[in-house]
Amino acid sequence: MATLAQRRPSAVADIWPGFVDALAALLMVIIFLLTVFVLAQFFLTDQLAGRDQALRRLETQVAELADVLALERRAGAELRASIADLSAQLQASTAARDRLSAEATTLRGNLETSVAELERLRERAGDLEAELTAERGRLAEARERLGESRSALTEEQRLSAARKSEVDRLSQSIASLRLELQRLNAALEASEQKAKQQSAQIVNLGQRLNAALASKVEELARYRSEFFGRLRKVLGNRKDIRIVGDRFVFQSEVLFGTGDARLNEAGRAQIRRLGATLLELTKKIPPGIDWVLRVDGHTDVRPIATREFPSNWELSTARALSVVRQLVAEGVPPNRLAATGFGSFQPIDTGNTEAAFMRNRRIEFKLTER
Repeated sequence: MATLAQRRPSAVADIWPGFVDALAALLMVIIFLLTVFVLAQFFLTDQLAGRDQALRRLETQVAELADVLALERRAGAELRASIADLSAQLQASTAARDRLSAEATTLRGNLETSVAELERLRERAGDLEAELTAERGRLAEARERLGESRSALTEEQRLSAARKSEVDRLSQSIASLRLELQRLNAALEASEQKAKQQSAQIVNLGQRLNAALASKVEELARYRSEFFGRLRKVLGNRKDIRIVGDRFVFQSEVLFGTGDARLNEAGRAQIRRLGATLLELTKKIPPGIDWVLRVDGHTDVRPIATREFPSNWELSTARALSVVRQLVAEGVPPNRLAATGFGSFQPIDTGNTEAAFMRNRRIEFKLTER
C-alpha cells in the first residue's frame, strides 16, 4: 500500500518532463536553423550582393520556418491542455483510491483490537482487502492506459468513455464495501463489550494474585530476617561480616586469599556454619515458597589479568561457584543455590583508596524467590 502511495504522484509528474524536453529540443532546432539562415543571409549579402534571387529564397524559407514554429506552438498548447485534463482525471481517481485505502486501514485497526471470536470476521476483512487490492490494480491499469494514450489523442477520446464506466463500477463496489464495514463494526462493538467484561474478571484475578504474592514475599522476608539473625549469632560480631539491606556480606579476605578463588580453611569453616544454619532454617520454610539463596561475587576495579582469570569477571564468578560448591558439600540442595559474578561493575564504595577497594571485594548472600 505504501508503494502505491509513493507511485501516485510520480505517474502524473512523469508526463511533463517528456513534453518539456520535446518542446525544448524543437525550439533549439528551430533557433539553430534560424541562426544558420541569418548567418547565411548576412554572408551572402556581404559576399554575393548581386544574388537577390537566392536571398529571396532564403527569406521564403525563413518565413516557412516561422510558420512551422507557430504551428508547433499551437500544437504544444493543445497538448498541454490535453495533459491538464488527463491530470485532473488522474487526481480524481487517486482521491477515490485514497479514500478506499483510509477506510481499509481503519477497518484493519479495529479488527486488530478484537478478541479470538472475531477470527471469522478478520478473514472476511481480508477478503475485502483483497477485493480492494484488485480494484486498485484495475485503477493502475486504467492509469497505464492513460499514459499510453498520450501519443494518440484520438485513442484517448475513445478510452475516456471506458474509464468513466470503470469509475461508475468502482463507485458501486465502494458502496458495497461500506455496507460490509458497517456490519463488521456492529459485530466488533458486541465483541468489545464481551472483552470488557472479561477484562474486569482478569483485573479481579490479578488483584487476588498480587495479594497472594505479597503474602509470599512477606513470609520469605520473615525467614530471611531469621536466617540473618542466626548467622549473626553463629559467625559472631565481626566487622568484615555485615548485613547490608537484604544481603549478608562477607569480605573476600574472610574466605579467599589474594587473587585466588579457592576457599581457605577459615573460609570453609565460615561456609560450614552458614550451611548448617541454612539447613536448619529450610525445615521451617513451607514447600509453597520457591526460595533460592543467591551467591554474588564482587571484586575491586583493579584488573587481575592472569592466565587462570583473564578478568575480574572470571575471578568473581569463580569465587561465587566455590562458595556454592562448598554449600552443596554441606548438604544444601543445588536447586536452591545460584552463583553470579559481577566483577567490579557494582561497587558499594566508589572511592580510590585501599579501604574502598577492600569494601568492594566481597561475597553477598541473598535469600530470595526464584
